[in-house]
Amino acid sequence: MDLDRILATLRLQFVDFSPVVAFDVRGTPATAGSKRAFVNKTTGKPFITDDCKRGKEWRATVRATASQNFPFSSLIVEPLVLHVEFRLRRPKSHYGTGKNAGQLKASAPVYPTSKPDTTKLLRAIEDALTHVVWRDDAQVIAQIVTKNYSAMPGAHVIIYALA
Repeated sequence: MDLDRILATLRLQFVDFSPVVAFDVRGTPATAGSKRAFVNKTTGKPFITDDCKRGKEWRATVRATASQNFPFSSLIVEPLVLHVEFRLRRPKSHYGTGKNAGQLKASAPVYPTSKPDTTKLLRAIEDALTHVVWRDDAQVIAQIVTKNYSAMPGAHVIIYALA
């Protein structure tokens, strides 16, 4: 199965639409982990916490990068297509040691099939871009999402407005 061919086919569905914005976010992608809700005993108000400790910092980085690259003064209100390519650093265990240091092992997987979960990575991006690029992440009507290994971790984000 050729991933590039599959992605090209998916992109053809949106060929009539130009990207509204595209940008690269540098850093190690983090998830929007499972949420937990608690009630403040003093005020009676609920508050929500996120299981991913690095998630808050990653979402702040995504928001800052999007703000610097978003060319409009108002939020997008049209339906959107979100295309995100996550780039993850390979674990050290994928490389040889000694005279083979720096060489990728033959047994190293081509694609990252372990945590972090692609859907939770995407949720972090969607949450970060709400009220920065779009009004509500419910506007995202289609997604193209991949995760690959890279020496430069981060995410490449492309947003298409379908209007």
